[in-house]
Amino acid sequence: MKILILTCSTGEGHNSAASALHEYFQAKGIESSVVDTLSLVNTAVSKTASDVYLFSTRTKMFQLLYNAGEAVRTIHAKSPVYLANKLYCGKLLDYINQNGFDTVVCVHLFPAEALTALKNAGKLKAVTLFVMTDYTCIPFMEETRLDHYIVPHEHLIEECASKGIPRDKLHALGIPVRPCFYSRPPKEQARTACKQLFGNTIESEVPWLLVMSGSMGFGNVEVLIREIVKEPHAKAIFIVCGTNKRLKNSLCKDFGSSENISVIGFTDQIATLMDACDVVFTKPGGLTSTEAAAKNIPIIHTDPIPGCETHNALFFHYHGMSYSTKDVAEQVRRAMLLCTNHQENQRMSEAQRKNINYNTCSDILMLLWKGE
Repeated sequence: MKILILTCSTGEGHNSAASALHEYFQAKGIESSVVDTLSLVNTAVSKTASDVYLFSTRTKMFQLLYNAGEAVRTIHAKSPVYLANKLYCGKLLDYINQNGFDTVVCVHLFPAEALTALKNAGKLKAVTLFVMTDYTCIPFMEETRLDHYIVPHEHLIEECASKGIPRDKLHALGIPVRPCFYSRPPKEQARTACKQLFGNTIESEVPWLLVMSGSMGFGNVEVLIREIVKEPHAKAIFIVCGTNKRLKNSLCKDFGSSENISVIGFTDQIATLMDACDVVFTKPGGLTSTEAAAKNIPIIHTDPIPGCETHNALFFHYHGMSYSTKDVAEQVRRAMLLCTNHQENQRMSEAQRKNINYNTCSDILMLLWKGE
C-alpha cells in the first residue's frame, strides 16, 4: 500500500489532520506522502486560495459563500466548486500514476471533487477515502463519489445519509489528531516545560487559562482578555495568536507588561500548553476542538467563523464536550467555574472521553487494509 494524502492550505486544521495520518502511517511502515493539492497546479494558485480564505473569514464573505453553498446543494446540479476542481484533475491523475499511489486520502473537499471527476470519467483505479474535519456535512460533500467517508461521530451518519451519501460508505471513526494529544502528562511537569519554553515566571498554583485564536489569529481576542483580567481572582493567561503578527503586536502593547500574561505567536507546543492549562478558550475549529477534547481539557467555545464552525460549536455544546456562547462575560464566568468546580469539570471531561475516538488513525488504516 502506498498512500497519497491530499490537503489544502485553507486553515491549518486540514494540514493537521493530514500530518496526523502521515505520522501514523509512517510509524506503521507504510509509505505515504502529504501534498497540498492546489500546489500541483502551481504554488501561486495555492497561495491565492489561502489568501482568499483568510480574507473571507475576516469579513462576511465566508458566511455568504457558505450560505450560497447550502442553497446551491438543493438544486442537485454540479456546483462551481466541482467544475473548478475538475480543471486540474488531469495533473492530479498524472501525479498519482507517476508516483505509484494505490490509495488516496482527502482531508479537504477540493481534492475530493477532483477525484470525483476522475472517477466519473473512469480514469482512477486507486482506493479513495474522504476524512471529514468538521462536525457537519459541508456543502457539496454529497456530490463527491469516493469509496469511503470518515465521519467524526456516529450521530452525524444520519445527516450525511440524508444529503445523499450512501450509508455503506459512511464510517464513524472520528477526526485524526497527532499522538501527542492522546496523552496528558502531569500538569506540574507541563507547567515547568511552559515556563522554560516561554520564559515566564507565572505561579503554578493559580488557574492557567489558554486562549487560542486559530492558526491565523481570528476573533475579538482583546475583548476576551480584558474580560478575563477584570475577573478578581489571580490567574495565568497564555494567548496563542497564530500567524497574525498584527494581533500579537497589539496584545503585547496592551498586556505585555503583565507578569501573568504570555503572548505567543505561532507555536508547535499546543499539546504542552493544553497539558499545563485548566481551561482552553478557542474558536470551534474541528481539529482544535477535537485535540482539546482528546486532551480532556475543558473547552469554552468563542465566536465561530459562521458556517462549519457554527455546527461544530453546537455539536460540542449539545454533547457536553464544551460550553458555547457569544457572551464574553459568560465565557469567562463558565471558565472560572470549570477551574473551581470539580464536578462540572469532571462532567465535561467524561463527555469528551465518551464522544472522542482515541483510535481514529488505526481504525482508518484497518478500513483501508480491509478494502485491499
